[in-house]
Amino acid sequence: MLPSRLKAIDEAVEKAIGRGDIPGAVVWLESGDEVFHRAYGHRMTSPRSEKMTKDTIFDVASLTKVLATTPAVLHLAEGGRLDLNAPVGSYIPEFLEGGIRPEPNDPDVKAADRKRITVRQLLTHQSGLPPGIFLSEADFWGHEEGVRRAASIGLIERPGTRFRYSDINFILLGEIVSRVSGQRLDEYAEANFLGPLGMHSSGFLPTGLAQSLIAPTTEIKDYGLLRGVVHDPTARRMQGVAGHAGLFSTAKDIATFLRVLMRGAPVSGIPILNESTLEAATSNQLSSELEIQRGLGWDIGSGFAYQRGEKFPKRGYGHTGWTGTSIWVDPASDTFLIVLANRNHPSESGSIKDLRIELGTLAAEAVGYTEPVPLSRVPPTSRVQTAADGAGFVLNGVDVLERDGFNVLQGLKIGLITNQTGITRTRRSTIDLLASAEGVDLRALFSPEHGIRGVLDQDSVDDTRDAATGLPVYSLYKSEFRKPTVDQVKGLDALVFDIQDIGCRFYTYISTMGLAMEAAAENELKFIVLDRVNPIGGSVVDGPVRTGEGNDFVAFHTIPVQHGMTVGELARLFNEERNVGADLTVVPVLGWDPSMSYDDTGLPWVNPSPNIRSVTQAMLYPGVGLIEFTNVSVGRGTRSPFEHIGAPWIHEGKLARDLADQEIPGVAFYPTRFTPDSSVFSGEDCGGVRFVVTNREEFRPVELGLALKRILFQSHPDTFTLPEKGNVLLRHQESIDGIVQGKDASDIREGWKDDLEDFLKRREAFLIYSR
Repeated sequence: MLPSRLKAIDEAVEKAIGRGDIPGAVVWLESGDEVFHRAYGHRMTSPRSEKMTKDTIFDVASLTKVLATTPAVLHLAEGGRLDLNAPVGSYIPEFLEGGIRPEPNDPDVKAADRKRITVRQLLTHQSGLPPGIFLSEADFWGHEEGVRRAASIGLIERPGTRFRYSDINFILLGEIVSRVSGQRLDEYAEANFLGPLGMHSSGFLPTGLAQSLIAPTTEIKDYGLLRGVVHDPTARRMQGVAGHAGLFSTAKDIATFLRVLMRGAPVSGIPILNESTLEAATSNQLSSELEIQRGLGWDIGSGFAYQRGEKFPKRGYGHTGWTGTSIWVDPASDTFLIVLANRNHPSESGSIKDLRIELGTLAAEAVGYTEPVPLSRVPPTSRVQTAADGAGFVLNGVDVLERDGFNVLQGLKIGLITNQTGITRTRRSTIDLLASAEGVDLRALFSPEHGIRGVLDQDSVDDTRDAATGLPVYSLYKSEFRKPTVDQVKGLDALVFDIQDIGCRFYTYISTMGLAMEAAAENELKFIVLDRVNPIGGSVVDGPVRTGEGNDFVAFHTIPVQHGMTVGELARLFNEERNVGADLTVVPVLGWDPSMSYDDTGLPWVNPSPNIRSVTQAMLYPGVGLIEFTNVSVGRGTRSPFEHIGAPWIHEGKLARDLADQEIPGVAFYPTRFTPDSSVFSGEDCGGVRFVVTNREEFRPVELGLALKRILFQSHPDTFTLPEKGNVLLRHQESIDGIVQGKDASDIREGWKDDLEDFLKRREAFLIYSR
């Protein structure tokens, strides 16, 4: 292997540690007889420091699926004890008693479809089941209760129609192994794989392993620091043994397993799995029409397979784990790469996606690959997409609706909730598109805050009539009510929502959507969301989850300030967590990766509101917007709202210096003066700072917002109205109290850490696009 590329691997991992993306890592790169094995950084940083060692034991999270559950299922199939093409109900009879979810993605799915779901479809994630079990209870489940919930959860799609990664598939597979073999999954894996292979540092309930070598993950309320306890909340509730997560292992043990998998190396002269089984497991099992490739358990070419990097050919296979673990195998060069990290220690704020891609690329270069093989942008939940459909482009929900001939709206009398952001990729208005669509009967329009054209910046918006279509426009931003009334929806079959959100809790369009969903449910109407990309991305989730009393129109649900979801994903979450009960359909975005910059989507930009005039301002809004309602101007009434703040009582030079001292990544500060011509301090000369986003990937707007609150209060405790007005949008009084008490940023963040980590798990069941 090329020494220069191995050195580059060292440097890449150290840089990721230096950025705070991960506390440490273990890397194992093996090609032929050569092995590169390194440990970096620390396996623990809190409450004390421990250096990372090569024999560190990791919670491998979803690698459990391919290191334990998949081989167990295939082993039973080889022995004739299990049929991959048999219905799941033949092994778990109670599975047939379940139904469908209240808001299925596929309107044609039926409860009877459960009879057709096979073991193979669980392995390939084509079962039609949702991504995970909804987590809201704080009670302890037990293993049997977890199985019951997985077996009874409703379908959201017809089996075999699309790929959707789901933990539920593997929870059920783990239970099938148990019922067929008479042994728990952990016992079967130990007896047939881990033990015979000499993987003595691997196991599910690692009480017999060296606890001092285990890399911890996060600290969880009622559990404390998770060390030797599985991080995944569902597996934890299932007492640590589940088919989707729960295994602990080391790089050395995983390397032993991969040699058997890749080279057929036998144990005691007998292969663990025969050659034909291994070939099937690591070859594409999905329809050739799909732009996604999955084996039996293993990932070959879905949106999750980015750890391949950009130079390994698309002929390998691998898998990733939530905690920061990943595998990629390239049979053509007799190479495999193992990266083990606990990126969610000490909190969920760590990130490893960029490092995975970089290490995959460097590993490929180390073994001689030189030509780039770009990563796929195809989202793992997408259906077939051809060149005629717009392959290579990002399509918002309205574009997909048009491409599919308006199929979900055929024969319906609809009301459209939209504004100026409701446009197609070619900038055609959704109003005009639906008004002229064959088979669609557009009867009424509904407008959110700022009106149907998005130009009104006032406390209440009146009803109007659309000049082009002659349709009534009912305002959902009136002082007396903000939900469609019975009279307004009378005679309609469905409400359709098509508005561009900007990914911030207090941006009111998602509140309008939530209230409209309630109206749809109350009046027995369908509710259809034409999904749109999140313009500030779907990877970063930050800020406190809403608490306490206040204006619910700027804090509609218990989500964090920057939620990292699309409106379609939020609609799914609202529907379940708020018990709305709407007949919900989400027309998804195609071709979008949540890590993409809006600039990379090729979609046209439309100002979503009068004072959000660029992607930069949208990115700044979740942070700078947090000081609205105080006696500080956020630049409304100037050419660059949210790109600067100020007040007559602020010394611009001192504030710029104090903010620079905070060393907030991705943003620079410059002293400035401006005079707003409207809003706060209209006509008054204000001193302040201008913000320049220097690195979008590193920038965290909530961190900027907290710094502004802290520094302004420290410098002007008698002038800045933080105690009275600082919580209007933040909605976390504990944080405001902490600022007043002089706490630093890390202590303030500690106050919302548990709720934020809980939200990350809560939202998993409702995500449509791979994170």
